[in-house]
Amino acid sequence: MQNAKKILSDLQNGIIHPIYFLSGEESYFIDEIAHYIEANILDESEKGFNQMVLYGRDVTVDDIVSNAKRYPMMAERQVVIVKEAQDLSRTIDKLASYVENPQPTTVLVICYKYKKLDGRKPLAKVLKKSGVHFESKKLYENQVGDWLRGIVTQKGYQINPKAAHILVEYLGTDLSKVNNEIKKLMLILPKGSEITPEAIEENIGISKDFNNFELRKAVGERDIVKAQRISLYFTQNPKDNPLVLTISSLYGFFSNLLKYHGLPQKDKSSVAKALGVNPYFVGEYTTAARHYPMKRVSAAIALLREADVKSKGVGSSAFATPDILKELLVKIMG
Repeated sequence: MQNAKKILSDLQNGIIHPIYFLSGEESYFIDEIAHYIEANILDESEKGFNQMVLYGRDVTVDDIVSNAKRYPMMAERQVVIVKEAQDLSRTIDKLASYVENPQPTTVLVICYKYKKLDGRKPLAKVLKKSGVHFESKKLYENQVGDWLRGIVTQKGYQINPKAAHILVEYLGTDLSKVNNEIKKLMLILPKGSEITPEAIEENIGISKDFNNFELRKAVGERDIVKAQRISLYFTQNPKDNPLVLTISSLYGFFSNLLKYHGLPQKDKSSVAKALGVNPYFVGEYTTAARHYPMKRVSAAIALLREADVKSKGVGSSAFATPDILKELLVKIMG
């Protein structure tokens, strides 16, 4: 994430390299850098003759090199962007000879999504000398919240910590998906306003009351009635609330609770840092720790492992699946 910011900052300050090789699992940062170059390096009057977008499925490495070696027309430089370059994975190393001696008036951008280069091959080695090689890594779930808050602030909005958590819980760590939903909200909400759980429920359709975040909170408080109400909602809406993800969410909560019990310092900032959570949520672990001493936490983790196996069809018939969560909650909170 920081590397992507550095590349964008350099571009904004006029530091432009002849080659940008953008690879890795997280497509969001690759698209962000490529889009900035496509939109800003050349003036609109220069783009017609000097900006070209190619697709990996339609070209060869030789075609890319041939286009990159052209001279710009009535402009200081030309831009060649190769999207979906992962379709050239079998031959991409042939690009090494061009990278070793790139055309100084060309900005070549290779978008090599969902894959990484073999660091032992010549291409990866020469990229270190002649260009920018950015590997876009997937963010961990606890990092997505920070990224989301940064994006929202940058756009002139605020987001409630609970709202951010609900979005990440529901949409996962796919940054493009999260960003698309945030864009929809920003089209509806006035600039400068706060994105709340209510706004998410009204405009995206994610329930502010029936979600994994609220279930964890109910379990932490040993609120059996609320937990079973959420459980019933989940079993009635299994497509939007997959059991496997619910069990994973509870497992993460109890794993963190186990760490909490072992912390020498339990002030808000120390706990937030140790558990990798927003300080806003530390109180939930403090409450849960009173209800679940370490021995009960260990038992809960064992029950969650057992339920996870059942949810995947091992030792449990398909007809029993709706009852797995209900039974699990009774055992954990009973």
